[in-house]
Amino acid sequence: MTEAFIYDHVRTPRGRGKKDGSLHEVPSVRLAAKTLEALRDRNGLDTTKVDDIIMGCVDPVMDAGAVIPKAAAFEAGYSFRAPGMQISRFCASALDAVNLAAGKIIAGSDDIVIAGGVESMSRVGMGMSGGSWYMDPSVNFPAYFMPQGVSADLIATKYGFTRDDVDAYAVESQKRAGHAWKNGYFSRSVIPVKDQNGLTILDRDEHMRPETDMQALASLNPSFQMPGEMGGFEAVGIQAHPEVERINYVHHAGNSSGIVDGAAAVLLGSRAGGESMNLKPRARIRAFANIGSEPALMLTGPVDVTEKLLKRSGMQLSDIDLFELNEAFAAVVLRYMQAFGISHDRINVNGGAIAMGHPLGATGAMILGTVLDELERRDLNTALVTLCIGAGMGTATIIERV
Repeated sequence: MTEAFIYDHVRTPRGRGKKDGSLHEVPSVRLAAKTLEALRDRNGLDTTKVDDIIMGCVDPVMDAGAVIPKAAAFEAGYSFRAPGMQISRFCASALDAVNLAAGKIIAGSDDIVIAGGVESMSRVGMGMSGGSWYMDPSVNFPAYFMPQGVSADLIATKYGFTRDDVDAYAVESQKRAGHAWKNGYFSRSVIPVKDQNGLTILDRDEHMRPETDMQALASLNPSFQMPGEMGGFEAVGIQAHPEVERINYVHHAGNSSGIVDGAAAVLLGSRAGGESMNLKPRARIRAFANIGSEPALMLTGPVDVTEKLLKRSGMQLSDIDLFELNEAFAAVVLRYMQAFGISHDRINVNGGAIAMGHPLGATGAMILGTVLDELERRDLNTALVTLCIGAGMGTATIIERV
C-alpha cells in the first residue's frame, strides 16, 4: 500500500485577533499564500507537480471566501495547474485537510499535496458564516446547542475540575509556550509575515503572556455564566445531564483558547512524489479517524476518537510518545488526561492555544507541526494529534517519524 509522508511544514506566527493585532491588515489569502511560498522556496518545489492544495477555513466568507487555497496559490505564484479545495470541520479543519491529503496519497490518486488552513479572526468574526446549528430550532434542539464555553464548564462540573485546576493548567500552558519560544523550539517552522517592502510585520506569537500567574487569573470573572444562567443554556446542559444539579462556571479568557489570526501548511506526498523532487520524509501518517461525540458535552470528542483510532490502528496508549490536544478550554485537556491517565509531561509539552491562540481553521496543522518538531528534538518516534470540535465531534491523527 502507498504510504503518505510528511516532508515539511510551516506556520505563520499567531497575531492577536483584534483590530490592533499585528496581522489585522493582512488578508486571509495573504496569510495562506505566505505558507505556500515558504514551502515552495524551502523545498525547491516544482509547483506544476502539486496535485492539490487543501485548506481548512471555518468561516470562508468575505475576504476568506471563494476557495481560498486556490486564490492563495495564485498570490504565491504557483503554477495554474495546482488546484485548491476549501474544507471545514470547525476546529479540526486543518487536521482533516492533512488527513484528506493523506487519504488521496494512500489511494494513489495524488503524489504531492499541500494541506493546512487559515483563519483571520480579526477580519472575519467567529460565526460569520452562520448556519442552522446556531439558528434553526429543528437542529439546535436535538443537538442540545449551547455556547462552547458553557459546554466546557459542564465538562468541568461533571468531571470535578475546579477553578484552581483550570487556572493552574492555563498558567502552565503559558510557561511552556514562553520556554519553547525562548529556547527556539519553533524557529525552524514559524515563518515571519512581511509586508510588500520586505519589512517584518510579525515574527512571533503575540497572544502569549508567559508571566501569567494564579493571582492574575483569579481576578478574571467567568466568561460563560451569563449566557449559561440568563440565556438558558445551563438548563439545556442539565436536561442532557440531569446528574448535574448546577453548572460551576470556571472558564474565562485566561484559561480558554485565544482568538488569533494565522495560517499553516504541511507538505505531504508519496515516496515516489518526494523522490521526484529530492525530498526527504520526516514522518509518515500512521492512521487517522473522525467520530461524533455526545453533543451537550460537545468537547469530549478527543477521548472518543482516540479510543476509536487506537483500536483501528492496533495500537495502545503506551505506543504513543507525545500527545498534542488543542487547548480549546482547559477542562478539555484535563478530561483527556483524566480519561486515559496521561501525565502532563507527555501532552502539550510546549504549551498550546491557551497561551498562543487558536486560529480555528489553521490550528490542526499547527499542532501537528509542533509535535513533529518536538519528536525530532527529543528523538522520539510517535505522536497522536487531536482536537475537539463544535457540535460534538473529534478528529485524531497518529504520526510516526521515518
